[in-house]
Amino acid sequence: GGPPSSAHPTKAPFPGWVLGQDQFNPDVVGGKANNLNGLRGRLPDWIHLPKSIAVPFGVFDKVLADAPNRGLRQECEKLIVAAEANPTEALARLREKVRQLTAPAELRQALLEQWRQGGLPAVSWEQAWHAVRRVWASKWNDRAYLSRRARGVPHDSLQMAVLIQEVVPADYAFVIHTANPLTGARAEIFAEVVLGMGETLVGNYPGRALGFVCRKDDLKLELLSYPSKSIGIYGKGVIFRSDSNGEDLEGFAGAGLYDSFLAEEPEQRLLDYRDEKLIWDATFRDELLRSIARVGLEVERLLGSAQDIEGAIAGGKLHVVQTRPQVGLHEDDSLAA
Repeated sequence: GGPPSSAHPTKAPFPGWVLGQDQFNPDVVGGKANNLNGLRGRLPDWIHLPKSIAVPFGVFDKVLADAPNRGLRQECEKLIVAAEANPTEALARLREKVRQLTAPAELRQALLEQWRQGGLPAVSWEQAWHAVRRVWASKWNDRAYLSRRARGVPHDSLQMAVLIQEVVPADYAFVIHTANPLTGARAEIFAEVVLGMGETLVGNYPGRALGFVCRKDDLKLELLSYPSKSIGIYGKGVIFRSDSNGEDLEGFAGAGLYDSFLAEEPEQRLLDYRDEKLIWDATFRDELLRSIARVGLEVERLLGSAQDIEGAIAGGKLHVVQTRPQVGLHEDDSLAA
């Protein structure tokens, strides 16, 4: 396994069962939690971040080693071996076993305590524990497993934290690329906006988002497409996000391989654009789009590189729910270009 490095947090002392957002660091949680923490306390007060707590790296292994889970652990180990020859069947059974794990009393206690301190919306323990296990199980989904295997990434080097965040009950969701990915131009922001939550943006939902480009120097807008998605997703409560160290493992892009779950099923609504201000009120639309562009400018300035940002607008307030360095840009493009 090579020398201990950040890719092998198994060597680190146990960080605790559940951590508050002020305890996040790259040894205990993944990129999603750490990237947001890079913004905490630095953003202007009109940009909000969701309340967060996390079940850090190492907890899954500790739960697996707990006496009541001994039988399950042995079955899991057998299935990991079996997956070499027959991935699909063995992995499905392995995920099922992970979803059956029993929680140590200390974990339950710590989660309830941090939940209260973090001020997250109420969720039953059963719902929370169910979702945590589902995120852990997603380490063993087919795509992630095969992706690690193809790149020679040892499965035990991939650590999975669970980032637990308040859901922004979005009226609109947006994704911003602070350098235009269509042209590579650093001088303009490209962004997309949908009604409701961002799931319709990042998931495979038919129809288009409202797409626009905004010049950084004078915030001049150019509309590329009007929204035509027929479904909007509306949710609230809490989301359990997979937060692995996959982003940091050599030659392995872990983004999008692992799963996230809402504690309660969101509501799907058929959209009717006839009454939608985003379509017929140009002043409202331009203001909304420029405020989204300004979020992109602030986050890029604070983090010092082009960013992919996911965010939401709820009751007129802007939130950043995720950010990561933008990939696929040429290194030699300076921000000044």
